[in-house]
Amino acid sequence: MKILRITAQGLPLFKEELDICFYAQQRVSEDDKNNLYNMIGNYYLHSACAFIGINASGKTSVLRVINLALSIIKNEPINHIEAKSILGGTKRTIISIYFYDKCKYVCCLETEITAEKARTGEYIYSILSEKLWEKPIASVRSKKYLTDFTGVKPTAIRNQNEIYLSDDISFIIAHNKKVNDTVEVFSLLSYTNISALPFIEDIPLEVISVFDSTIEKLCFEQIEGKTFIHLKFKEKEEIILNNTVDLERYLSLGTIKGIIVFSMVKEVLQSGGYLLMDEIENHFNKEIVTTLIRFFMDSHFNKNGGTLIFTTHYPELLDEYDRNDGIYLVRNCNGITVENLSGILIRNDIKKSEIYQSGVIEGTTLAYETYIHLKKSLDISIDQ
Repeated sequence: MKILRITAQGLPLFKEELDICFYAQQRVSEDDKNNLYNMIGNYYLHSACAFIGINASGKTSVLRVINLALSIIKNEPINHIEAKSILGGTKRTIISIYFYDKCKYVCCLETEITAEKARTGEYIYSILSEKLWEKPIASVRSKKYLTDFTGVKPTAIRNQNEIYLSDDISFIIAHNKKVNDTVEVFSLLSYTNISALPFIEDIPLEVISVFDSTIEKLCFEQIEGKTFIHLKFKEKEEIILNNTVDLERYLSLGTIKGIIVFSMVKEVLQSGGYLLMDEIENHFNKEIVTTLIRFFMDSHFNKNGGTLIFTTHYPELLDEYDRNDGIYLVRNCNGITVENLSGILIRNDIKKSEIYQSGVIEGTTLAYETYIHLKKSLDISIDQ
């Protein structure tokens, strides 16, 4: 399964409808094909999607919506999804997920969600209605009509009297079983500021040495239901730990996060799934971040179409992109808005970081008035 587009209406924090495309909207040149995933025919997907904005612009909120949508189509109960918080106390939110399935059909799942406050003060979410549309990709005339279902009748409508389906689980579960399809999602939203390493398989030395060249061995061993961590530095005695948190005494946060990220990267590239990362530059230097992005953008290396979806504060990372339509600008002025860079910059050959930092695009730099007020405040504090 490949996600083509996600739209969301009625989200409390958003000023307008959220609309994110994961397929290439601009013309694809021969050179571009090396950085994109060829889904079928002339349809290409972005292997790395960037969301950039200043502090408090709403970048994390956008990732939560994407995570929520991916979790819904993966058949997870909405009330068990961590990213459900983005729904707030919504009376009516409609999330539409457009995807391409194993049977070479383009599909659209429309899910209408509502919230009800429990006695505990928590919100309980349920699905009010759902519809599924399908059309063979062979019937699509051009990229312009890929996610256009005008005139197409739904192939399935949710039956609210279905006693075997929980009211917070999408009925897409039936479709996924029928075509034997699913989507693999790996989220690092909870690991933005990492504090613990999950138990995973032995980590290749090639991965470890990228982050700490003094480590000679790091592996996990299961004995009678307990996990032991073997850690050895060069020319030092081996250390055995029984708690991942204890690793913080020996490894930097950057090393721990790096091991987690690159272990997940391996899974995503193998499965052709999705990796969500908030503030990709946290604990990493620029070389490591650009290496990570290039892994996904290399179509010869990323054969299964794994997708990296990340947020960043750093405009320099935008220069890794030859195209504009894989980049989204996130801004917040009385509500979050998300705009594709291709709708702002027509040319691809302009250095994106310079345009972003120049202030030509509104809402991408610190407002001058804010800067002056901050400077005055600091000046007064220093003189006291």
